[in-house]
Amino acid sequence: MPGSALDRIPGGYPLAAAALALWRRPGVEWRASRLHQWLLSHPQPEGLSAQPRDLRPADEEAGRRILAGGFVFGGETLAVGPRGDPWDRAAPSRRFAVALHRFGWLKDLTAHGDPGGWEALRLTLAWRRLFGRWNRFAWDSQVLERRVFNIACAIASLSAPASEAEADQIAADLARQGRYLLSLGEGPARAAERAAAAGVAGAALGGVAGEVLLGAALNRLAHDLPRTVLPDGGHASRSPQAALELFFDLQTLDDALAQHGVHAPDEMMRALDRLGGAVRFFTLNDGRLAALQGGEATTAPYVAAARVGEEAIDRAVPAVRGGYHRLEARTLQVLADAASPAAGAWSEAACAQPLAIEVLAGARRLIVGSGWSPDASGPQALRLVDAASTASVSDAACGAPIQGFQARTLGPRLRGAYEVSGVDRQQARSGIWLEASHDGWARRFGLRHERRLYLDPEADELRGEDALVPLTQRGGAAGRRFAPFVVRFHLHPQVSALIARDKTSVLLKVEGEDTGWWLRSDAQEATLEPAVHHQDGVTRHGQQIVLRGQARLDAGGKLRWKLSAAHQLGEAAAVDAGAASA
Repeated sequence: MPGSALDRIPGGYPLAAAALALWRRPGVEWRASRLHQWLLSHPQPEGLSAQPRDLRPADEEAGRRILAGGFVFGGETLAVGPRGDPWDRAAPSRRFAVALHRFGWLKDLTAHGDPGGWEALRLTLAWRRLFGRWNRFAWDSQVLERRVFNIACAIASLSAPASEAEADQIAADLARQGRYLLSLGEGPARAAERAAAAGVAGAALGGVAGEVLLGAALNRLAHDLPRTVLPDGGHASRSPQAALELFFDLQTLDDALAQHGVHAPDEMMRALDRLGGAVRFFTLNDGRLAALQGGEATTAPYVAAARVGEEAIDRAVPAVRGGYHRLEARTLQVLADAASPAAGAWSEAACAQPLAIEVLAGARRLIVGSGWSPDASGPQALRLVDAASTASVSDAACGAPIQGFQARTLGPRLRGAYEVSGVDRQQARSGIWLEASHDGWARRFGLRHERRLYLDPEADELRGEDALVPLTQRGGAAGRRFAPFVVRFHLHPQVSALIARDKTSVLLKVEGEDTGWWLRSDAQEATLEPAVHHQDGVTRHGQQIVLRGQARLDAGGKLRWKLSAAHQLGEAAAVDAGAASA
């Protein structure tokens, strides 16, 4: 199994969570102490140095809303009125409060010139009055990491309208938060992100304070980046979005180092090159990322911003990277996840969705998954197998996030996940063949799931077979039992579906397109069920196609399907509309 060693120890997660909570308790008391705060405050920065530039695009409309007194994150709103205070009232949700305290909205405000700069300064000073000293929530590592980065990139804009005393306060606060961030020993997950944010802060601050913080951050990066960025450019979490976000952070740090006349460490330059390749690989034909393993698709302009000035933009994109496979035809583009999920601390956003696929037709998403990410509004249940376009048996899970006290202490790690094996890819002019299997149903049902995909470039067809194969011989009544299984195809919210008269074929129509696609199968039945998809942190409702089959425990079972163009869409729709069911 690919999971943490805790999976193999009876009571491993509860024991580890209890031990970590006991170990952390003295640390909490120390961090809140006056002595610790005094140590974090020295030495004092001497003005500003470099001006770090975050390449992530600003949302000017969000900035206008904030100037009018409204904060909107992930579809939730907090209305405080013009020049209101968002810090002294309850947030709509914890997720909203995290986004607010991360200060990602600073660039949206400062994009509006002087009015935005004044409002950003006012809100920052109001925050420091309530949360400038240590606060367990506001100084949590994943909140603090982004706030340090965002303030460092905006500190010149914040200081411009500020008095000399206010500018010194903001610089001193940034130094304290950067030192604290770098002091956190919370394991390998996000260690590189913490070091990069602290490095950007050190580059922005002047004097010995900035030099020491920057030097310590670069030393930490040299140690943490090789563990975080794999040789093929994938992020250790296997999240495409995590690779993009780290790429953004390192680009900002690299630019700030250039302003100092300092060469970036070799490990950082290698990571930048590798992550740039990963961003190209995961950017699909619609300009957005693949939304798998805890990453959202994000917007096309957002992804494109990471590639500005990229020298290697015209390099050929490889077919395989980080356990993901790209299959390309004339119109169809397929991305398949053919590797085990991340394990241990790296699995806090991992999804137990073996052999999931995403399919694009032209530059439009056709088949997707839930698109869940830690910043999305959806529940942790969307990390399970039925929230992806793959097969599942008897509504069972093949891995799930830990919950309760364990999750609060260790993070919502994935437990009991599957292992992918038997991956075989064959490619010729006549087509691309991909085969993989996993053991997620072995312990409970004694079955191995084998998925075979064949993409025909000439016919522009995707053919698939999902087979459940018995791992051992079963005799008697136990072997004659059947296990129901389903193969799901989650549709993008802009895709509508009609079931044909034969009850096994489904006509797909993309909003605004004149062509359609048939999904045909030898399933016992095809039905349409509700589904959700997260896009830009907002939940959108859609449909999923559910193909049903039966697997006998001693003989297995299989289900075949094919996705092909509906060349005569008007005729097909007319024939089937009368008998269609929704």
